[in-house]
Amino acid sequence: MSLAMSVRTDSIEFFVESPIFLSAVTSWFLAQMVKAVVLLLKTKKRNGRELLETIIWRTGGMPSSHASMVSAMTTSIAIIEGVRSNLFAVSFFMSLIVMRDAMGVRRSSGMQAKSLNNLGHSMEDRLGIEYHAVKEVQGHAPLEVVVGALLGIFIAAAYAFL
Repeated sequence: MSLAMSVRTDSIEFFVESPIFLSAVTSWFLAQMVKAVVLLLKTKKRNGRELLETIIWRTGGMPSSHASMVSAMTTSIAIIEGVRSNLFAVSFFMSLIVMRDAMGVRRSSGMQAKSLNNLGHSMEDRLGIEYHAVKEVQGHAPLEVVVGALLGIFIAAAYAFL
């Protein structure tokens, strides 16, 4: 094995074994699992494919996996690197942007898309004009973001202290 390949393999192993990486991925996955359970409890008509899509891909809902992942990452960086590090500062402000976007921009655009689709379908029914619906992106309510952030903080603390 060449030196470059060895360095690359060691770097990947270090990255994947990093508590920062592990806490971020674990918190994202657990938030998605909780979201799937909440979805299952709310609507009993869900099939296995929809649950799998929720776990892997779907956005919106309780708790916010975006908030969970970035808060776990930021908390892990704070614990490992310290709150005075440049990495923590960058992570902290990026986390704020992600969480604000989840509550604000994505939520607003999803609500606008829903209204536009309602209007478009109404025009289609009344006037016979063909309408192609736009994607309704789901954002988060503030409570969903707070719960996600708390989940991420607890998971990062668990990786650091347990």
